[in-house]
Amino acid sequence: MIKIPSVTELAKAGVHLGHRTTKRHPNMDPYIYGIKNTIHVIDLEKTTEELTKALQFIIEKISEGATILFVGTKAPAKDIVKTQAEKLKVPYVVERWLGGTLTNFQTIIKLIEKFNKMVSDKEGEALEKYTKKERHELDKELHRLEIMVGGIRTLTKKPDLLYIIDIGNEKTAIRETRRLNIPVVGVVDTNANPELVNWPIPANDDAIKSIELITKLVAEAIEEGRKKTKIKEKGETKEKQEKKITTKKDKK
Repeated sequence: MIKIPSVTELAKAGVHLGHRTTKRHPNMDPYIYGIKNTIHVIDLEKTTEELTKALQFIIEKISEGATILFVGTKAPAKDIVKTQAEKLKVPYVVERWLGGTLTNFQTIIKLIEKFNKMVSDKEGEALEKYTKKERHELDKELHRLEIMVGGIRTLTKKPDLLYIIDIGNEKTAIRETRRLNIPVVGVVDTNANPELVNWPIPANDDAIKSIELITKLVAEAIEEGRKKTKIKEKGETKEKQEKKITTKKDKK
């Protein structure tokens, strides 16, 4: 089971610190506790509630075999998202969101295939037949593609859900998920609209400690979901074996 941090632990990570009152989004009012020095303070009891719901949703979806895509292109989130995503071997976007990543997925798949082939060619020394100048141009193209689709190179179909840090910063991604009805778990600060995502987690989306804490919890939820999948698969395998034994006995 995932241990949800206490209100004190959340506060130590700065999860409660929102934006200036002038940047407040009215739909975040239910999640705002008060004001301190012109800064909105997020209600950490509400954060705990929404965080628990979001993590449970992730566990359930992952246990069903769902694919999750991590998105965090703002500076404080990039390294955290990339580190956790690579550790879990899940796709991620930490550079600019490529318009059409979801809504024009067939084009993205072609870019992914091209990138994967170029990586394979380079690793297999298939580029040795080219001149030094041609190899330099191919390296430049490879680098360009890596920035564009390197983090999502394992995707073969559209993801089943997204985890997004700062939904206000990822407007294009949010528009695409809403158009395709792909559920989103999103870290939502006081300046964003929580109604744009299915599972909003009211929290500071600028502080590294806050982003790291929540992303690690999301990672734990994914691992928990995978454990459930393995248990389920073992149960199904055992059931099949028992059926085979029963069938053999019946034939005798």
